Amino acid sequence: MTLAEELQWRGFVNQTTFINIDEVNEPRSFYIGVDPSADSMTIGNLAALIMAKHFINHGHKAHILVGGATGMIGDPDGKKQERDLRDEKVVENNVNALKKQFERVFDGSDFEIVNNSDWFKNINYVEFLHKIGKHVSMTQMLDRDFVQKRIGESGSGISYGEFSYSLMQGYDFLHLNREKGITLQLAGADQWGNSITGVSLIRKLNNQDAHVFTAPLIINKQTGVKFGKSEGGAVWLDENKTSPYKFYQFWLNIDDETAEYLVGIYTFLDKEKVMDIIERHRDDRAKRLLQKTIAFEVTKMIHGESTANAVKRASEILFSKDEFDFNQDLADKLKSDLPNTQKGQSLIDILKQANFVKSNGEANRLLKAGAVTINGAKVFEDTIVDKTCLVKKGKNNFIVVD
Repeated sequence: MTLAEELQWRGFVNQTTFINIDEVNEPRSFYIGVDPSADSMTIGNLAALIMAKHFINHGHKAHILVGGATGMIGDPDGKKQERDLRDEKVVENNVNALKKQFERVFDGSDFEIVNNSDWFKNINYVEFLHKIGKHVSMTQMLDRDFVQKRIGESGSGISYGEFSYSLMQGYDFLHLNREKGITLQLAGADQWGNSITGVSLIRKLNNQDAHVFTAPLIINKQTGVKFGKSEGGAVWLDENKTSPYKFYQFWLNIDDETAEYLVGIYTFLDKEKVMDIIERHRDDRAKRLLQKTIAFEVTKMIHGESTANAVKRASEILFSKDEFDFNQDLADKLKSDLPNTQKGQSLIDILKQANFVKSNGEANRLLKAGAVTINGAKVFEDTIVDKTCLVKKGKNNFIVVD
């Protein structure tokens, strides 16, 4: 399968400057940029990076740009109001954190990380306006949709700094074309306008063709909203922001239509395997095979196979009707997401500490009714819990005892 065919069946084709999509099959040097607005990417950012890895797998040379300079300004695209200014040390910390996530996503692949602060920090302002600014159309920049929204009636306005973001990103492409021979920028759909600025500069100043290829905006098929949000906010790749268990659960809970749409985008499973899983899923949707497959594959990619297996097992046992083994590794994976208490106490005290019952009498009634289990086994009377285990009340109330 060619790269063009791969991108098409997976759902990665959006806007591109290539006249014929088959032109992507010719290996070239490309870059993809990430704005260090936080010390972690979200699953929304992840889609474009996975697309980039497909380019790598088909022989393209990858450069990952972290915007140490542009990150100080902030990308205004899609923002309703001015961003808060960022401290240089905060941006630097974010850049270093993102580098580790790139290495995880691109594990085993050859790529180079570049930082635009390395070239912007030495740029002379007057020289930049003279050599670069003179070649960028102000009319085109003013026509950008986000600019019109910001400066139009009821708009919040836009500073010269944020307005110049597009020019800075365009210069990134020009600089990388000159220094690294890069002729292709990969980006998300929201970066199309910024990316075109670089194409124009390269054609005018380097007399060379350059291209842009963007991934579509990933949306929830049921709600139509931008993908990557949960009730608790963004779904992060950093385990300290979104625990591996919650990360796994997010994918497990997506609807069937969205799952069919995302399995090609967020996994590296081949087409034959994906089609087989979709067909089996449609035969018995209650088993949620498709969601379970995506959840495991993405969790493995971001958090490693060992963690993926652990949270998969944790998810299975939480809703199991049978007895199960519960070890320290499972306890550690769940403690940040579930109520937890220390072992060596009575079961009734544990239920009270978790606010599952208000009195000894209420706890005893639940025990006699068989509504409390330890590691899946029903317990009918109070007992000392002296081992690492999972206590469950009813169907969806859990306590990790450790």
